[in-house]
Amino acid sequence: MADIMFFTPSRPMTVAEIAALTGALLHRNNLAERVVKRLAALDASDDDAIIFIAGKKRKAQLENLAAAAVFCLAEIADKIPANIAVLVSADPHGDFSHLARVFYPEAVRPSSLLGETGLSPQAYIHASARLAKNVTIEAGASIGKNVKLGAGTLVCASAAIGENCEIGENCTIGPGVTVQSAYIGKGVHLHAGVRIGQDGFGYVGGQQGIEKVPQIGSVRIEDNVEIGANSTVDRGALNDTIIGAGTKIDNLVQIAHNVRIGRFCLIAAHCGISGSCVIGDGTQLGGRVGLADHVTIGAGVQIAAASGVMNDIPDGEKWGGIPARPFRQWFREVAALRDIVKPGKGK
Repeated sequence: MADIMFFTPSRPMTVAEIAALTGALLHRNNLAERVVKRLAALDASDDDAIIFIAGKKRKAQLENLAAAAVFCLAEIADKIPANIAVLVSADPHGDFSHLARVFYPEAVRPSSLLGETGLSPQAYIHASARLAKNVTIEAGASIGKNVKLGAGTLVCASAAIGENCEIGENCTIGPGVTVQSAYIGKGVHLHAGVRIGQDGFGYVGGQQGIEKVPQIGSVRIEDNVEIGANSTVDRGALNDTIIGAGTKIDNLVQIAHNVRIGRFCLIAAHCGISGSCVIGDGTQLGGRVGLADHVTIGAGVQIAAASGVMNDIPDGEKWGGIPARPFRQWFREVAALRDIVKPGKGK
């Protein structure tokens, strides 16, 4: 179960309160006042916890189930033991997550590393920096010349904000993060070790060998973006690198110079997005996807994990493989290859 030393539930709730909060249907009215004290996984539950069952595959585990309440689909509601409250939901995982955000609000956004508030005397803050109300800057953090920080923003221990950067309201700059040459909107969360605004990878051949192309653009991160630990976003060479509002980026992602990512995209871990790529709104990249430089990906595209994209992809399509191609073509080719190598074939 979750270690309550790190994440303590905000308060107990009755099953009736949970039904009202999530919109789930209470299947057994006699258990409406059952109290739920925590959330748990199916295999680590107890009589004070609520769990969820996303489908029908785990029906075999229901016989000896221990829980105060369960979110589940309507078709298995009657199979839950009679002493457990049942909340019927079309999306058990979604409703469980909604409840989790209420139970554990501190886990929704990165939190203070040291539990400090206000301005630590052990932080370095340049005299020209402009800090709004309720800003927290922890010990060891550094705030450079002419930096602007919006109200409610947290800068964690050992983070560094370079000169002239602007960061909006209610942002979290996690421990060890560095930000330079960047403009960051409201509600942006940068997890530990993120690097924003460092050099892009720009070189040309010259008389002395490989010569550097100065990277003189910036990074612009719009509102409500979240970037996972140890991911990097390079500043542009001339134009800006842009990440659109609401986009969520996993750990260990590389975003190169001049990339433009649209709104509400999902980018999983280990993706590498080469220079000057354009990604449309609502596109999803599975883990370890690689994009060649100057590729344009349309809106609403889905790219399977570990794919290598070398060509533009139109809006709304699903691609996969190396090199990436439309799903149907990819699946046909995989099936044909399997058929070729079946025992007894190709002799």
